This record gives sequence, C-alpha cells and structure tokens, in this order.
Amino acid sequence: MTALRIATVITRMQAGAGVVALRGALALDPSRYTVTFVAGSGDRLIDEARAAGLEVLLEPSLRAPIAPRDDLLALHRLTRLFARRGFDVVHTHSSKAGVLGRTAAHRAGVPRIVHTFHGFPFHEFQSAARREAYVRIERRVGRFTDVALCVGTAVSVEAVRRGLVGPERVRTIAIPVPTGATTVTPQTRTRARRALGLTADGPVVGAVGRLSYQKAPEDFVAALLALDRPDVTGVWIGGGELADRMTALAREARPRARLVLAGERGDVPDLLPAFDVFALPSRYEGLPVAICEAMVCGVPVVATAVNSVPDVVCPGESGLLVLPERPGQLAAAIGYLLDRPADAARMAAAAHARIDDRFTERALGETLTAVYSDGAPQATPLDAPSGNHPGPVDRHHAVFQ
Repeated sequence: MTALRIATVITRMQAGAGVVALRGALALDPSRYTVTFVAGSGDRLIDEARAAGLEVLLEPSLRAPIAPRDDLLALHRLTRLFARRGFDVVHTHSSKAGVLGRTAAHRAGVPRIVHTFHGFPFHEFQSAARREAYVRIERRVGRFTDVALCVGTAVSVEAVRRGLVGPERVRTIAIPVPTGATTVTPQTRTRARRALGLTADGPVVGAVGRLSYQKAPEDFVAALLALDRPDVTGVWIGGGELADRMTALAREARPRARLVLAGERGDVPDLLPAFDVFALPSRYEGLPVAICEAMVCGVPVVATAVNSVPDVVCPGESGLLVLPERPGQLAAAIGYLLDRPADAARMAAAAHARIDDRFTERALGETLTAVYSDGAPQATPLDAPSGNHPGPVDRHHAVFQ
C-alpha cells in the first residue's frame, strides 16, 4: 500500500503549535504516512523533525505579520509546491499558514484539507473591525476545510458559534503530553534550579511562553511587583519579539522583584520542577502545551480564564483562574498558593489526574489517522454547490481582498 503524502504547513515551527504539530506527525505510522513540514521559520523543532527523518521545507515568505507582498508570494509558492508534489493531504497549523495553506491547497486541487485551531487570530483585545475581518477570512477558508481540529472544548465551541466551519467537521483534540514526564521531587527540583542558574533560596514562580503580546509577560512582571515578596524569584522561559522590553522591565523591577529571563530552552519539561507555582498570564490562548506539562509534573497552576484553559484548570479544584490583564489578581492567586502549600498540593494532584489518556501522543495519532482517511465529511468548495475540490478557484477569490 502506498503511503499517503501529508504536507504539514505552519507559520513558525516553534512553541506550542509547533510541538503539537511535530508530536502528531511522529505519532503516525511511517509505513502509512509520509510527512513533509513546510514552515516559514522555526527553532530546535526543525532540527528534531529532521533528526526523526521528516522532510522540512522552509518558505521565508510565510511570515506571521500581515504583509501583502509576502502573503501573495507565499500563496503562489505554496500552490505550486502542492500541485507539483501531489500531496494527498494538506494539514495547516496557526492562523497565517492556515489561511494561505488552505487556500493554496484548494487551488492546487489537494484531495483533503485539514486545519488545527490552536486558538484564533481574533480576540477581545483588538478593534471590532479587525476582529470581524479575521472572522470573515476564517469563514471563507472554512468552506473548503474538510476537518477542523480544535485544541480544547472552548476552541471548538467558538469555531462552531462563529460559523468558521460546518459543525459536522469539527473535532476536539487535547494537547499531546509525552509519557514518563519529569515530576517534582526534591532531587528534580534541585537539578532544575541548578540548570536555570538559580542560586537564591525562596519560592520560584515560573512561566513558559513566547515573549509576545498574546502571552502578556509584562503582566507577569507587574504581578511579581504586586506580590511584593523579595524572597520570590520569577522565571520566564521563552524568547520572542518583546525580549528587549522584558530585559528592561526586569532591570527596573529590581530590587523589589527578581526576574530571570531564561530564553528559549529545549528542556522545558525537565525545568518545570524548579517552580513552586506555574503562572499563565496570557490575554488569549487555545490550550497551551506548557500548562498541561506543568500539571503532569505536579506544579500547582494559576492561569487566566481564557479559551480552553478551563478544560484543565477547574477553579479551586485543579488550579486557580484569574482575569486577563489583571496582574493584581494574578499576584493574589500566586500568593494564595505559596502561603497554603497543602491546598496547592491538593490542586496539583487533581490537576495531574485531569491529564488522562486523551492527552497522549497515541490519542492524537489515532485522531490524525482517522482524519487523514476519507471517512470524514467533505467540505463544500466556494465555487461549487456540491462535490469536493473540483479544481483551482478564480484568482479574484484571493483571501486578502
């Protein structure tokens, strides 16, 4: 039997979306599926994919910011690539790759188009006009999306509520967390703190994510200041476009708050035991990989009540939830867990129990195997009342008009 050829398209092969995409690809049976990654950029995950024997193609014009010239170039190049290579499935991740990749796949006549919603490009912290424009674009490409995989229940609900794709084509998935994860013990905590270069005694509050507007790292700093406990060390693992600003904020916060910016790391699961509390200050999310890994590790969690985070963080049971952009609330919740270790341990144990068999690489692999087959409902193309992907659409149907 000939292996199905899968093109997995992602804007940046890094962070949570990149981790989910790569773990999903590696969970597939290599005798049945041949996976090629197409990415605009990436980090260590590209090396990991290539080391595992997966093909990775870089397309520099595929960039996160809206850039009409690059966007049109990426659309043209992706369309040519898909047509030339004859992929059986195009599976897109992230917003920009999702729009351009699905449009290119439709134009190239790819038989099956799949998209994973890790979250959405629209959110409450942008103008209504911008938000509505993003929704319209997603609805348009949703019409030729055969299956939409949504990371977490709230993401699925929002996709259905907004009419981004037909409800019969929505599937809810969980974050794949590797088995055998490092858990908190005195030994792993000491080892993790040493790896982070932490020498001071006292509690450690940590966060993992890109230094970007979405993740609100400035609220993390503000929460440390509001906590007003010089014995607490804050640690942020991850890099991004706000790195310089965060370095300046960390400098300004001293000596009232200590903040260590650990940068991009490939050993995050091994570093999580360093934390007494895991904090997620994001403005908007899907369901972050790091929060699930922290729960498996046994670290109590405080997070903003956004998107699918409540799938795993049940307030007062498996963690604490606060409003986004409220660093005072975040500080109070962190302080509560630090001052009540028995309560924190109870929530951490409940959180660990919530990350069950749904959150495995095997479960994701089984879902992808089913989705990549021809058994799921088919999408209705933009230019035909019935049938599936009859051929390229007119050039004037460009998404960014």
